[in-house]
Amino acid sequence: MNPEPIFNGLYVPLVTPFTDDLRLAPDALARLAEETLSAGASGLVALGTTAETATLSAEERETVVRICAAACRAHGAPLVVGVGTNDTAAAITSLRELAARGDVAAALVPAPPYIRPGEAGTLAHFTALSEHGGLPLIVYDIPYRTGQTLGADTIAALGRLPQVVGIKHATGAIDATTMALLGSPPPGFALLGGDDVVLSPLVAAGAHGGIVASAHVRTADFAEMIALWRRGSAAPARSLGAELARLSMALFTEPNPTVIKGVLHAQNRIPSPAVRMPLLAASAESVHRAVRYSEGAMATPTGPHR
Repeated sequence: MNPEPIFNGLYVPLVTPFTDDLRLAPDALARLAEETLSAGASGLVALGTTAETATLSAEERETVVRICAAACRAHGAPLVVGVGTNDTAAAITSLRELAARGDVAAALVPAPPYIRPGEAGTLAHFTALSEHGGLPLIVYDIPYRTGQTLGADTIAALGRLPQVVGIKHATGAIDATTMALLGSPPPGFALLGGDDVVLSPLVAAGAHGGIVASAHVRTADFAEMIALWRRGSAAPARSLGAELARLSMALFTEPNPTVIKGVLHAQNRIPSPAVRMPLLAASAESVHRAVRYSEGAMATPTGPHR
């Protein structure tokens, strides 16, 4: 029997709260991190896609990591930090800087985006990061953003690298590659769901948890749904999972994280729903619908926006 992975349960990739004039709101981020961990999240992800990392300055990124690390230390929870680049040397430098902090448990790293280096090139990229970065790695498999598909054999090879500890599986489907990975994961390797709408069936099939942007809302319910599946309580897990999938669909009707920020602002948890361009704030209709889903089950909304 494979050992239980270090990274399991619910991880929330935090938004970056802004003020109405688009300045970083550090106090709001600290409150959000504390609320999320207190509600049952196993850990946090800083500087993911949901954080609008591409629009943050180097100083802002450092502030975000510092605040999230402080919250994780207070709760004894792991902090994962996003490192996304198609330059292998630059990624190694970023990983070494994070490793030197001593308070980052792992980096979430996508396949090199945009340039599509092929599966052999992607494997070589992660081999270099594993050998020289000095930090455990969670592979972020999200081909509809990176343009790079990873097959089961490549994922298995990645899982055998000494510093690769898991994968965020966000391919848009539960397919043959998913099932092959679930059937024979490398020892200690975490499979974490990354497509919020299908998180419940993925955990039911054997995933160890998820990195779930929707879990900004109803964090405790997402944590409970994962726990129910993992202890074999299928009927309540299925019911709760279906309800949370409807919430996730509502939260992704416009580009991430615009609706999530709208809901958090409506709940008085962040000072503004503001996002930085090229994102535009979510429509009032989408936010209102998602707020209603955050309060309980409703009819199924339109499909998610990736």
